[in-house]
Amino acid sequence: MSGILYGLRTSLLVGVLSAFAAAIIGTSAGLFAAYMGGRTETAMMRLVDLQLSFPTILMALMMLAVGESGCGKSTLGRAIAGITSPSQGHILWKGMDRSAMSKGEQHQFGLASQMIFQNPMAALNPRMTVEELIWEAPRTHGLARSAERDAYVDRYLMLAGFDPAMKKRYPHQFSGGQRQRVNIARALAVQPKFLVCDESVAALDVSIQAQVINLFMELRDKLDLTYLFVSHDLGVVEHISDRVAIMYLGRIVEEAPVEEVFRRPNHPYTKALLAEVPRIEPGKRQFKPVDGELPSPINPPKGCHFHPRCPFAMDRCHMEVPVKKEIAPGHLSACHLNDE
Repeated sequence: MSGILYGLRTSLLVGVLSAFAAAIIGTSAGLFAAYMGGRTETAMMRLVDLQLSFPTILMALMMLAVGESGCGKSTLGRAIAGITSPSQGHILWKGMDRSAMSKGEQHQFGLASQMIFQNPMAALNPRMTVEELIWEAPRTHGLARSAERDAYVDRYLMLAGFDPAMKKRYPHQFSGGQRQRVNIARALAVQPKFLVCDESVAALDVSIQAQVINLFMELRDKLDLTYLFVSHDLGVVEHISDRVAIMYLGRIVEEAPVEEVFRRPNHPYTKALLAEVPRIEPGKRQFKPVDGELPSPINPPKGCHFHPRCPFAMDRCHMEVPVKKEIAPGHLSACHLNDE
């Protein structure tokens, strides 16, 4: 994708090329996802220069967006999944602008991209049984006949590692991990190709996190799913991802295969994050947070957004937005230090 467009451009291409798919999530300066309060626009997240571009890849890609709270990870995921509509810019699916799609094409887009949320209880209707929660969307969209209800629901519950014998129960009768499995089964029940997982394990106990993460990886292999996994847990990132995008205040500052990011981080922000990842090592260790506070996304700093907190900031950083450059095969970074 080339050129700078006015308004953010978010592109997701999931097209099968033989046994492969080309997947692109692209944005260029100025996507606005506005949250409305009554009739007044009360808050706005500005996503700028968010361009994730990767070559032809296996369909089962695990792409992760990583960054501090408030950097725009969830907003990006919601926009791609079709839950939040950008007030400026475009979302492309298989090269087609979502706003220009026919009703039938929008319907297919909505089914093909699903989202799994951070809070498993808040995402479930407490007045519906598990069976009703799983069956509601397939019934509405005509994916199965009423006579197939039991078998259809049981199949997707078992895929998510949930015992179908408990499908007559309500969400409050389960643990957090079991509820999240119900959410996963509900998303899978409409047969998606792309899943956005927004901090989907953050609210779970560590042992349950591992189980759910392993489940995501198993489903990727079984169903050829493509993921955008939103997280701020770099331990999770290192374990499950194929490719990582580091976000800071609405911008992708570094993007590379996961091994490259952990072995040869380039951007000062990425280095600062990785330096504080807890490790099981002998001896004492002093942890130092990134200096300063995350600026307001409504009024971000000029130039490089990270310059108020960067120990290597130059005069150029205060005025000029760094351009992402390929510093190694498949490794992109947006930092003026790469020009020195």
